[in-house]
Amino acid sequence: MLKKIFYHRFGPVAIVAILVCAISLITRIILLVKSWTGLELNTLKLIGIFIIGLFYDLVVSGFFAIPVALYCWLMKDSFYQKRWNRIPLFILFFLITFILLLNAGGEIIFWDEFSVRYNFIAVDYLIYTTEVLGNIWESYNIPLIGSGVILATVTVVVLVRKKIALSQMVSMRFAKRSAFFFLFLLIPLAGYFLVNNRVKNISNNNYVNELGGNGIYEFGSAFWNNEIDYNRFYIVHNDTANFKILKEMLQAPNATFTGNPLSVERIIKNDSPEHKWNVVLISVESLSGDYLKHFGNKENITPFLDSLIPHSLFFENFYATGTRTVRGLEALSLAIPPTPGQSIVRRPDNGDMFTMGSVLKTKGYDVNYIYGGNAFFDNMGKYFGGNGYTVLDKRDVPEKMVHHTSAWGIDDEAAFDFTLQQCDKSFSGGKLFFNHIMTVSNHRPYTFPDGRIDIPSASQSVAGGVKYTDYAINKFLKDAHQKPWFNNTIFVIVADHCSKSAGKTDLPVNRYHIPCFIYSPLLVKPNIEQRLTSQIDLVPTVLGMLNLNYTSRFLGYDIFKTPAGRERAFISTYQDMGYIRNGKLVILSPQKKIEMVIPNFISGITSKISHEKALENETVAWYQGANYLYKSGGYNIKK
Repeated sequence: MLKKIFYHRFGPVAIVAILVCAISLITRIILLVKSWTGLELNTLKLIGIFIIGLFYDLVVSGFFAIPVALYCWLMKDSFYQKRWNRIPLFILFFLITFILLLNAGGEIIFWDEFSVRYNFIAVDYLIYTTEVLGNIWESYNIPLIGSGVILATVTVVVLVRKKIALSQMVSMRFAKRSAFFFLFLLIPLAGYFLVNNRVKNISNNNYVNELGGNGIYEFGSAFWNNEIDYNRFYIVHNDTANFKILKEMLQAPNATFTGNPLSVERIIKNDSPEHKWNVVLISVESLSGDYLKHFGNKENITPFLDSLIPHSLFFENFYATGTRTVRGLEALSLAIPPTPGQSIVRRPDNGDMFTMGSVLKTKGYDVNYIYGGNAFFDNMGKYFGGNGYTVLDKRDVPEKMVHHTSAWGIDDEAAFDFTLQQCDKSFSGGKLFFNHIMTVSNHRPYTFPDGRIDIPSASQSVAGGVKYTDYAINKFLKDAHQKPWFNNTIFVIVADHCSKSAGKTDLPVNRYHIPCFIYSPLLVKPNIEQRLTSQIDLVPTVLGMLNLNYTSRFLGYDIFKTPAGRERAFISTYQDMGYIRNGKLVILSPQKKIEMVIPNFISGITSKISHEKALENETVAWYQGANYLYKSGGYNIKK
């Protein structure tokens, strides 16, 4: 029967489909084994993984087979049946097989890192090839892996070469070939217009859903949907009603709202003078809460940060808004809940916005964004440069300061030493300063200068990356302590996101729990703040500690001016928007879905509960309101 399929002008198309499905099946089995402990399976779900997976694999095979089908259609018999004509077909199959095998390896590596199929992260990695390819080269033995993939590709092509050649033994007139070709085109067209990446969602267990997908299809879906139209895909309420809720939630003793019913603009006015304090904000790459001994870690990889807790204002229940650096930077500059799709940092229309930097600049501060890598990455340079910050990256750091470089940039020590210079420069010029630093060392390949910690750089371990960054922060604060501006400066240390984002559920709350410190021995009273706090609350809270008078458009709280019981947090993927309040989690998803669950804050596992209308209305108000303000220019300082 199979030979009969191959013994056809379009037999090579069937071979492509078999290759795609076979390689995808093997990949799926490997990923299943890797995630076995996190799966919640029964027989039906196990069967569903492979049936739905086969469906996506066939859709993907339709796209991969287009060049082969095109060749089979256009070549007339007199040329197609020549022996030499096998060479173009073999080259096509070599390229297709090479891509499939390379993708399979990439998917396995990506799964190890993120526990999901390809998504927005993979799309971003494709765009920023310098950092990513450098990272891969430093982390893996690429010559060995590449040789292995080429050898495997050649082996597969040799095994199928006779089946490919069978198609040359059949004559087919152009009209009949055209009918077959256009009939075949219905498959990729249907895959593009009728299929989406939500067919696989058959379980409450995220691993089950991800295994039923196809990485190549997921990559394409993420590529084409980098911004999701909120009003089209999510539950929508009346805008006026939404803003009424937002104003009630944002009301504070020192805030007076302006008259616009579709705005949260309010005048922040304090009874006492403003504090002329400097601010240094350190956003730490991938610093999960569970890295700290304070939260139960046994490896002692954050000895300094753990020792800093008794001397700081430490936020015990602090949650990141997303799973990417750009989402963290969005929260730490704009104080806005996440909107579906890409972070605002990555979008084209993101200049002249209302940010922490723009507020402090109007108060006479020098405002810098300092990044140890290339600020082109993730659009950081364009975003911060267009929003009132002076952008300084590794290209501005004197070479003599640098102890180590990796694909992601210079060592954290060098970035911190350079930051000290910028603080000195502002102080010498009689200016207050706000310096926002983004670290890079806690990132694969996790290499750093030798001799700093008791974990060798050559180990390329997560523990080493975390402990080195902890060491660098310690050294920075010790060096800063010797400066004349130290006693008049508050230091904020916060993660951009957790190191792992995936779990058994779509939004595992434990994968968003991050540490946050505000440290200044003479200015900030040490305390452990127990209230639930969102990453978007940090900006207005710090500005509140400065006692600033300003007109605010932020959607974050000044946590110390917020009545008890009003606390909430936001967590998100690129399409699922979560709202945590009173121990409950409301999730907004595309196709206008809404779900309410009780999350376990330790394991991330959730259990469904009946809907509460008031809490649902709040959730929609925050997310639809954030989308409205961004889209309408309500966050633009020129409007």
